[in-house]
Amino acid sequence: MPETRTWRDIPQQVRPRAMSREGRRRVTLAAIRGAVGAAVLGAAAWGAWEISAVLRENPSSLPDSAKSDRVKSLVLVTDGVLDKNWLARTLAIPSNATLMGLDMIKLRSRVLADAQVSSATIVRNFPDTLTVRISERSPVARLMAQSSGEQPRMLLVSRDGVVFEGAGFDPAMVASLPWLDGVKLVRRGAAITPIDGMAAVAGLLASAKLEAEGLYRTWQVVSLARLASDGEIEVHTRGGMRVVFGTNEDYLRQIARLDLLIDDSSDPTRPLREVNLALGSQVPVAYGTAAPTLGDPAPAPGGAAPVRPSISLPAFSDLHADANREL
Repeated sequence: MPETRTWRDIPQQVRPRAMSREGRRRVTLAAIRGAVGAAVLGAAAWGAWEISAVLRENPSSLPDSAKSDRVKSLVLVTDGVLDKNWLARTLAIPSNATLMGLDMIKLRSRVLADAQVSSATIVRNFPDTLTVRISERSPVARLMAQSSGEQPRMLLVSRDGVVFEGAGFDPAMVASLPWLDGVKLVRRGAAITPIDGMAAVAGLLASAKLEAEGLYRTWQVVSLARLASDGEIEVHTRGGMRVVFGTNEDYLRQIARLDLLIDDSSDPTRPLREVNLALGSQVPVAYGTAAPTLGDPAPAPGGAAPVRPSISLPAFSDLHADANREL
């Protein structure tokens, strides 16, 4: 039977001693001091935040000495490639401008006027710093446009269909983007309206680049001519092959079928010329009689220069786009 012991059986020298009244008082005071200190720190932080918010929203409450401070520093926070030189050119703040004297609405409008910027916030940080935070669009395709009396210029197109000139991007990355064909650009004031259907095109391009980058690199022109009417996206490769993708079926499955067909077409005298992947498991194909030259369209009859497809842009007067132009 287990031995049991009572409190009286434990030697007095090893019994836990009860805390004295003085000890309890010291512990209580220490706890109170800690709570008061935390409350003071919290109140100070909250007060600083409130003061900062008031100054940002109502800088007229600043003392006159702070109101006269000139803007000495621009801070750019971005998730893209634009830099402080771009920011300085875009804002165009006079050298004698004061932070309180800035028109924040006008400055934000200047930043958002660049279509590469999708969102922007501008904050005063007194006494002399202006902080600009932006989110940027990334290009998924490109096109060439030319207006009356001007040289052709390249424009970039984002996933949401926004067309912009683009700045700060790696030239090699831009050169790897396919050209767009079969689209119409429409002006709305000084801006170009977004291109319809670019989300579907961007999904196809992203799938190909992620799962079959070697195949993606051969894609030269992507046509949206039949996207709205038939739900089809046409891809023209550098080797002269035309591939039709359907938007109603998984892109990865279609890309896998295309990759398999290319692997099976090992006869150089019968190269693939047309592949229609928009019909599901039934894939119509057409073969040529000779292998196309990599990177060049097939020569026109009679030795004439090869015809390059172009994008018609009637909304831009005599603007036109060259879908095959290389950088």
